[in-house]
Amino acid sequence: MIPFSPPRIDQKIIDAVNETLRSGWITTGPKTKLFEKSLTKFSGQKATLCVSSATAGLELMLRWFGIGGGDEVIVPAYTYAATANVVVHCGAKVVFVDSDEDFLVSLKAIEQAITPKTKVIIPVDVAGFPCDYDGIHALVSRPDIQKQFHPSTKEQEMLNRILVLSDAAHSVGAWYKGKRAGSLSEITVFSFHAVKNLTTAEGGAVCLNLPEPFDNTAIYQALNVKSLHGQTKDALAKSQAGSWRYDIIEPGYKCNMTDIQASIGLVELERYDTDMLVRRKQIFDAYKEAFSTYDWAQVPVYKTHDRQSSYHVFLLRIKGITEAQRDLVIREIFRREVSVNVHFLPLPMMTWYKKAGYSISDYPVAYDNYSREISLPVYYDLSDDMVKTVIKAVVMAVEKVVIQRS
Repeated sequence: MIPFSPPRIDQKIIDAVNETLRSGWITTGPKTKLFEKSLTKFSGQKATLCVSSATAGLELMLRWFGIGGGDEVIVPAYTYAATANVVVHCGAKVVFVDSDEDFLVSLKAIEQAITPKTKVIIPVDVAGFPCDYDGIHALVSRPDIQKQFHPSTKEQEMLNRILVLSDAAHSVGAWYKGKRAGSLSEITVFSFHAVKNLTTAEGGAVCLNLPEPFDNTAIYQALNVKSLHGQTKDALAKSQAGSWRYDIIEPGYKCNMTDIQASIGLVELERYDTDMLVRRKQIFDAYKEAFSTYDWAQVPVYKTHDRQSSYHVFLLRIKGITEAQRDLVIREIFRREVSVNVHFLPLPMMTWYKKAGYSISDYPVAYDNYSREISLPVYYDLSDDMVKTVIKAVVMAVEKVVIQRS
């Protein structure tokens, strides 16, 4: 069976983890701090805080911005649960909006959803392809939109407009108009989960790129405190001679990254541009070349004149089929010893959100994209022969389920 997305665990990763274990620093320490600096240099933001997950990073930043009861946060209906769950955790209202045909959030839908209660927009770089950040920032900076914004915290007063909090869980290494994901918005959150291009097993990062008069270094320091129980010193700081004493200055959270995780990330980041992304692009290109010859295949856009994906997920759509037919195609692919997936089941289709009053009928483009989509395997160790096996399995499955029955 060809797996869907196993992590890359080679000797270099094993050696790096062993080195960290032998060093005695297995929680937040020098490797985590080095990883933060390396990510800042790689993506071009002003400061980076590594955390235990992208989910934790998103919630941390919503709480930093003062999001709570009575506030609204705009979220694409087409995303993973984490993007919306963190809004619920903060006590705010999730306002779902529809997508465009490219799977990304619709700028027009965002504009229609903005109210005086809107405090944050969370665009999602689905499959690693960046959203239209210039368009989103132009929208929130428009005088009539900005006039509706009613700040209730000092952070909101300083920004004086809707915050654009980028969910870039898929898009480490992606490009938009000459800039890397991580520096495309005032705050960006990465994921380093096991299935991501750049993994630390679990983990994430908050990329700070806030405009003046914000002090990104000072905010980074404050977030260190907030991410560790409100404690004024982490283990590394307390290890210095005579520095054991610390204080708790707020009831913070526990979502720091460990040096074990960071040691994996440092290896992956060092070879990311020259190795990982090169191989993933080769796989994307092979799929595109193969499926573009079939009338029934809708191949995703992953590179344009001003945008380049991180090649995270290949979102193949089958033209003119139903959700039930798509599910049958997936079953046939699995019978041919190939694992595939679907990204994503739109959140208004999930039980909790349906019970909360959301309906997928309000997001027709998101549903159409989902109902015909099949995510194909893309990972470093997927060989050329395995890619050919995937292509053959998909073609045979579609021909059996769709072509022969039509």
